Amino acid sequence: MPLPSVIIFNWIFLLALLPVSFFWLRRAYRILVKRDFSEVALKRGMPPPNAEKYAPYEMVINLVGGVVLVGVLVAVLGFQALASEDWIAAAGITLWCKLLASFALGRQAHGLGPAKKKQGS
Repeated sequence: MPLPSVIIFNWIFLLALLPVSFFWLRRAYRILVKRDFSEVALKRGMPPPNAEKYAPYEMVINLVGGVVLVGVLVAVLGFQALASEDWIAAAGITLWCKLLASFALGRQAHGLGPAKKKQGS
């Protein structure tokens, strides 16, 4: 039988998936429906100059991540279909893959090298 602290940690992690999935699905909705590109491929809080070019990729990353997390929530809370190790693995892999994919997209959109200095007069 798992320790009470492990059970508490699992519940906190499970409940934290709800706001994370809401945030990701809301970002996908803003990009797809409202055509708001202010949160696309961010680097240091700033979108790239051509954010519309990278918007479909960011929308798919957020949509897939949000749907997977909602699926995990429904499977665990609604149907109790997943064991503890399974839903933690699915949620953890989804969190890390989404974060790394968004990070990589932001670096690709802004360029991989250091920022170029503007030559002044």
